Amino acid sequence: MPCRDTVATGLAVGLFFAMIPFIPQALCAAIIAMRLRGNIPFAVAACFVSNIFTNVPICYTQIKLGTWLINDVGMPVPQLFLKAETTLPGVGQVGLCSFTVGFVTSGILLALLTYPVVHVLSAFMPHHLPVRQKKAAPPSTARPGQIGGP
Repeated sequence: MPCRDTVATGLAVGLFFAMIPFIPQALCAAIIAMRLRGNIPFAVAACFVSNIFTNVPICYTQIKLGTWLINDVGMPVPQLFLKAETTLPGVGQVGLCSFTVGFVTSGILLALLTYPVVHVLSAFMPHHLPVRQKKAAPPSTARPGQIGGP
């Protein structure tokens, strides 16, 4: 049964991996969601935010974000990564480092924003995403009239 916490965790993990440009996004999101006790179907479904139609605008935004963080904010990066550069038409000079910084930053930002948004939305619709029910404590092994355990 999906609840606020598991759906929020699953979506956050899925959207983080949706921003990372490699093939087994859904598999990695499912494994991490399983380890974090998140909702696995929501994690896998969120990976499909990046698809054949959205990859170009997402990559363009990630390159611009990474370039801004490195050049304007002054984020320190190793010199080894700065040497891997190419020129893309319409984008300009693109480095591997700016792209890497861009997709990691966008993934972290989406994951951090998703968790509270799911909780706020589920507070307005509590019948759709209920709060996780606490498990009942196991019954005590103490006999009647006995104080404490066995």
